[in-house]
Amino acid sequence: MQFNPFSPEVRQNPYPSYAELRREAPLYKLEPMGFWMVTRYEDVQFVLKSPHLFSSEGMAGPQGLQGQIRSIITMDPPDHQRMRSLVGRAFTPRMIAELEPRIREITRGLVSKVAHSSEFDAIGGLALPLPVRVIAEMLGVDARRMHDFKRWSDIMVAQLMRPGATPEEVAYEQAERAAFEQYFLWAIEERRKKPGSDLISALVRAEEEHQHLTADEVFGFALLLLIAGNETTTNLIGNMVLTLLRNPWELEKLRRDPSLIPAAVEETLRYDSPVQMLFRIAREDVEMHGERIPKGAMVWPVLASANRDEARYPEPDRFQIGRDASGHVAFGHGIHFCIGAPLARLEARIAMEELLPHLSQARLGEQPLDYIDAFFLRGLKHLPLMLPERQLSPDMPPSPRELMRMSARLARHTAKDAYGGVKALLKRARRDSPPL
Repeated sequence: MQFNPFSPEVRQNPYPSYAELRREAPLYKLEPMGFWMVTRYEDVQFVLKSPHLFSSEGMAGPQGLQGQIRSIITMDPPDHQRMRSLVGRAFTPRMIAELEPRIREITRGLVSKVAHSSEFDAIGGLALPLPVRVIAEMLGVDARRMHDFKRWSDIMVAQLMRPGATPEEVAYEQAERAAFEQYFLWAIEERRKKPGSDLISALVRAEEEHQHLTADEVFGFALLLLIAGNETTTNLIGNMVLTLLRNPWELEKLRRDPSLIPAAVEETLRYDSPVQMLFRIAREDVEMHGERIPKGAMVWPVLASANRDEARYPEPDRFQIGRDASGHVAFGHGIHFCIGAPLARLEARIAMEELLPHLSQARLGEQPLDYIDAFFLRGLKHLPLMLPERQLSPDMPPSPRELMRMSARLARHTAKDAYGGVKALLKRARRDSPPL
């Protein structure tokens, strides 16, 4: 079989291809790059829980970020344990639970805009700004630069892995990366002078107290948190909204019993994983399925395929809230299990709790759905929702877009009424006029 992860058809819906790979070629060599794809659940788990065989240095990508970022996701033991023990202090269950009131406040402010318009972009209006603002506040950086953070995040993701870039694209990305580095290095230096209660201050303190955290590692973790916290949660929320609207019986199940929302989050993670695959490098020759993966080869454990493995989940292509979705690998597996998973789950749960009352009357917009430009992630650029016309009240003024629509409707009705009035006058004139 032939598989091209960059093709538009696969980008739109990769799951039929993953199923074919699991059946026909569970260990697939992607030519001409020579990368190896692992697609069955047990094999993906094996790769992820075997850091002695598969190095996480593969997460730097064959181009782009290699050699530029010292980050926890690219580290192997023992450096990985040292770094994770330090940064993990900000992601304890207690610390995450304390964020809930602020996350709900941000979410309610964003969702309140649903009541102001007959259209709402679930990505631009909620799924994107929510995690960016939360991460910005955790780091202690200016949330008003949300669009800069999103642009920088997209550029870093694009650099990780893609078929190629033009010289103009490379020059643009290098300039944007320099701006990103300048901003965060400035923020780190500011925390040295005026430390606060934010995460950058905590990381700087660890560095200054000689807890084996270098300045590059502080920057690398801030970068990772911005990218991972942005992309993963944005995609999770967007994928969940889209999937529920495409499965109205499951949406109705949630509407009747909102306590099922955590189960809906887990089923979305399994059914339409926001991170499709990870990257590893073989430390030595490894035999799998009668083939030899040579030392130094790039290996792709495909999380999204593992999460739809028929051997692990009955009817895997069916979205079913309440099924046993435990064991899914949407957040990875083993020592590199996503440190921010509890935060992503919390944000997704709160987002759905606040948005759910509006979804039962929403429908998808008419325009085709466009997925982000990163084959190893799965998420939408936009998700336009059409909502019923709301009733205006003095304390809820219409949005500018709604004012324009109201003006257009009024103009149409005024023209229609005027035309009707002229017709009535002419008819009366003809009736009352004396015959010639």
